[in-house]
Amino acid sequence: MTWRTVPLRNIILTLLDKRQGVLIDKELIRLLKNNRVKVTPEELDRTLMELEIGGKIHVQQITKAKRKIELLGERRYLAIAED
Repeated sequence: MTWRTVPLRNIILTLLDKRQGVLIDKELIRLLKNNRVKVTPEELDRTLMELEIGGKIHVQQITKAKRKIELLGERRYLAIAED
């Protein structure tokens, strides 16, 4: 684990926001490297899992080695009478 001035979760959310909310994991790793953010695969997986559990993103397995990371927007729940 590396100490950062900006948490990895915030960097990932910012990159997703700049890319209309959708990234492939390989593209995310490339963008992190371009921004000089060193991250291990384990640290990236842990951070993605924390963000998914927190309801900020959704990670979907596309192929065995490819994942789609999607930013979730604000959810609005309608009351029964508002249908």
